[in-house]
Amino acid sequence: MALCGVADTGSHSMDKSITLPPDEIFRNLENAKRFAIDIVAKVRSFDHSAKETDGDPLYEISVQEEITARLHFIKFENAYIETCLDFIKDHLVNTETKVIKATVDKEDEMTCLIKGCNFVLKNIPHEAFVYAKHADSEFRFQHTHPDIFPYLLINIGSGVSIVKVEAEDKFERIGGSSIGGGTFWGLGALLTKTKRFDELLQLASKGQHTNVDMLVKDIYGGAYGSLGLTGDLIASSFGKSATTDKEFSKEDMAKSLLHMISNDIGQLACLYAKLHNLTRVYFGGFFIRGHPVTMHTITYSINFFTKGEVQALFLRHEGYLGAIGAFLKGAEEDNPNQYSWGENYAGSSGLMSVSPELNPIQRARSGTFDMLEMDRLERQLVNLPLLQDATSYIPDTVDLTEDALAREYWLYCFEEALDGVVKRAIASQKDQPEAVERAEKFRQKYRHKLQTLRHQPFAYGSLTVRSLLDTREHCLNEFNFPDPYSKIKQKENDMALKYYLKFGFEQAKQQLQGRPWLVDAYNQWIERLKGPPHKCALFFVDNKLLIRGTEVVLASNSGPALNDVTNSELQILTERIAAMDPVIHAALKEDRLALVQNGSSSPCLDLSRLDKVLATVVRERGTDLVIIEGMGRAIHTNYYAMLSCESLKLAVIKNSWLADRLGGKIFSVVFKYEVPSKAQGQH
Repeated sequence: MALCGVADTGSHSMDKSITLPPDEIFRNLENAKRFAIDIVAKVRSFDHSAKETDGDPLYEISVQEEITARLHFIKFENAYIETCLDFIKDHLVNTETKVIKATVDKEDEMTCLIKGCNFVLKNIPHEAFVYAKHADSEFRFQHTHPDIFPYLLINIGSGVSIVKVEAEDKFERIGGSSIGGGTFWGLGALLTKTKRFDELLQLASKGQHTNVDMLVKDIYGGAYGSLGLTGDLIASSFGKSATTDKEFSKEDMAKSLLHMISNDIGQLACLYAKLHNLTRVYFGGFFIRGHPVTMHTITYSINFFTKGEVQALFLRHEGYLGAIGAFLKGAEEDNPNQYSWGENYAGSSGLMSVSPELNPIQRARSGTFDMLEMDRLERQLVNLPLLQDATSYIPDTVDLTEDALAREYWLYCFEEALDGVVKRAIASQKDQPEAVERAEKFRQKYRHKLQTLRHQPFAYGSLTVRSLLDTREHCLNEFNFPDPYSKIKQKENDMALKYYLKFGFEQAKQQLQGRPWLVDAYNQWIERLKGPPHKCALFFVDNKLLIRGTEVVLASNSGPALNDVTNSELQILTERIAAMDPVIHAALKEDRLALVQNGSSSPCLDLSRLDKVLATVVRERGTDLVIIEGMGRAIHTNYYAMLSCESLKLAVIKNSWLADRLGGKIFSVVFKYEVPSKAQGQH
């Protein structure tokens, strides 16, 4: 196992590559603020290979070792260097790795910062957020725009740098200020005798700036209406200290100072954004660091100076940007940007609680080190070309971050289901003696994640049923259970093949609830079938097959998730079906039936992160019908997705709570047929 340590050391990086024991590495990097560790880890996966002998199972399941690239970024404060060394000793040295290979190159700080920012914006869908202190949900996550450029980055360190980013390697520092985080820290220390930055912010969070600042109403007795100035607007920061003969509290002075610097930075940011006609403005740097009081004051300032036209955007992983950029720069020969990456929820710490007092356990953890893990995806992911508007597409039907009732139910639901998942995981590997121990570790890990999300639903972006499912899959994979449903799928697929020629569409329909269904556009669909045939249908499948001999693209998961069919399994199934069914055999032979990976290993479906090969096939075949089937893909996600072609969204609601919320009963049927407005009347 090879490890590459990359230090985000600002202008104090060393310009050399070294191979040393861990204690030597960290002694040589004593000025580093944080470290990025790239680990290429071995994970256990399942290989499905067909068997040709009659009477044998459709395919056998065997365990093989596979190399999966994963980036581990570890962030910690210098004060906790000993804790970090203990972590490395416990987790890295006492493994197969006897030597840590660290590449420490002197890199341009701003270049690394921009590379890191581009990386997280492209690869983490809920990376950016708006902070709204007094809203029900303080964090309002923004869905990633297909094109992240151009944007303005306001990096607030000791001073302020304002950078216009126009492309991957095209950026320019267009302005800045010497009044930044260092100013707040330095003046704050002089005013309050408080030396620690976090303590200074804590003081500010408890202060009342109006005791120190002179307001408009203090001068004019109220608002200055003709100039559009409200009475509560700050007319002069620290203005009362010149006219009032009294002592001011440390808290009030810290709050006044924070407002003064934040307002100055906010106005500068607004002026540059307007000058360069930019609406996306991201804030980063140690001055931010996820502190609610800082984010609130900057947000207020931006809203005031732009009258709401520009939003202040913050980043979940703002503290990692320099380290990520340093790694990317050091790994340029491997071209990491040619891949898509995904955040691994099992290994990442998540966003800190907005209020340390409400969650002291989280504050204690973040006081040592935070972690971000990114998995390299073997498939490059892009938007589905048939999205009506990729910029406004939101995959998830319900945001549990904002819906407290739904959040409580689904967290309870996933916790209740945990025992069953553990049993299934053990059963999938019952020939392996350590499976029970690994399954128990999975249980503890996932339960801890659920407890964290109950207190901090914003930890990994917008909380959704999809993210809860994905977190569970990530935790299962961490403990080498990549496919707990493997044996169940094998058994059910064998059974389905036996009855393939005996059990048709009409028999299947008889198993459904009587019509009218909960959502029932079946008659409209039947009428549509009387018209001209579709050129090509894209069918997102889960654990069922529906093949009718027309030109069809079957898109299935690249990796296992629940009991959904994977592409490798579908290849085997289709070959067996083709041997029994001349229609399928002919369609395969004539390339009217194509089996393509969708790039996902989730029970749900994000149409903005699909395999690039699938997107190419969709475009080249002139696809004019999309069929999305199953609760995860058509209800939890994509229920409101707008496509530029006809679409069918089909599902049986197998959850009574969800069925009740949608106005139906358990096993209610959803048959949703949608035609884009421009296509109405064409058939």
